[in-house]
Amino acid sequence: VQLQASGGGLVQAGGSLKLSCAASASRTIVSIMTMGWYRQAPGKQRELVATITSGGSTNYVDSVKARFTISRDNAKRTVYLQMDSLKPEDTAVYYCNAKLGSSDIWGQGTLVTVSS
Repeated sequence: VQLQASGGGLVQAGGSLKLSCAASASRTIVSIMTMGWYRQAPGKQRELVATITSGGSTNYVDSVKARFTISRDNAKRTVYLQMDSLKPEDTAVYYCNAKLGSSDIWGQGTLVTVSS
């Protein structure tokens, strides 16, 4: 399974971006994976941003609750991260992640820069 993330870019504070992560696996495989987004800011450790299970249950880090929304479209084999009310502290490389059994799969990352 490979993950291809896209949608990053430069945005002003208060703006929005939508990240996408396409999985190169069958719809059946994608539908059973827990998908997520992580981010790593300069000089900081990678942190969990949001996850969505195969059943659609979601989880968010406190700092993005009510601003970010994770969703998935199994038919398109894609997971999304809608980011609203962006803040400069959201600046980071965002990584897509998929968990399948004991396997932990990572995409290549997409840079999000929020200017003040």
